[in-house]
Amino acid sequence: MDSLWFRRFGTEESRAVRLICFPHAGGSAASYVPLLRCLSPRFDALAVQYPGRQDRRREEPAADIAVLAGRIAAALRPSTGRPYALFGHSMGALVAFETARALRELGAPAPLRLFLSGRGAPTRQPGPHDRMPDDSAILATVRRLGGTSAAALADPDLLELALPVLRADYRALAAYRPAPGEPLETPVTVLTGDTDPVVAPAEVVRWRDFTRSGCEVRVFPGGHFYLDHCPAAVADVVLDGVRAIQEAAGR
Repeated sequence: MDSLWFRRFGTEESRAVRLICFPHAGGSAASYVPLLRCLSPRFDALAVQYPGRQDRRREEPAADIAVLAGRIAAALRPSTGRPYALFGHSMGALVAFETARALRELGAPAPLRLFLSGRGAPTRQPGPHDRMPDDSAILATVRRLGGTSAAALADPDLLELALPVLRADYRALAAYRPAPGEPLETPVTVLTGDTDPVVAPAEVVRWRDFTRSGCEVRVFPGGHFYLDHCPAAVADVVLDGVRAIQEAAGR
């Protein structure tokens, strides 16, 4: 795997299905450590490290979701000869979706399943939670939603490092428009918290319009960062979703 883009927080599981996880706005690969620990050794689980954060902090953060996804797809393409799935949370759900589309354009085998968490389906216009007029609005939103990023912002030094990334991520969300294209042939599992203030149920079910292979919705107790509180339950959903595809294919 490309060591610039992908982080493995445990040992490589050479015989397991590979799961690639995509972080939320302002998030890094490390945000997935609790989930990755629950998935190992049942999966060879890795997380994407976007430019601009942690060990890639000297790089310019991406400000275009489709461009970012294209770069990730190019890095992932050589490793798609083995079964794999994609998991994205919040902004990461859009990046995962666009990565699946970009991989299709590259002629790669399709992922077994997409797991799209904490995000409604793409629309022609950005939602109100994606349009942040200034830093104060960004910080207020991050703190309201909670998660690991919100706790880090209490430290002035970390805040200074985080703000350029958050600005770029919210610019990317505000500018994102899904390009026309055929629905994917990959089944989708949508995961959401039952009190998530930014994801309405109607937005969740619209993901079914972006695949020809079925879309299921799994609801967990909690808000936007519900998965921080129940990584084991989320890991079980991932395992069940991949196992169902494998059994249907007779693997």
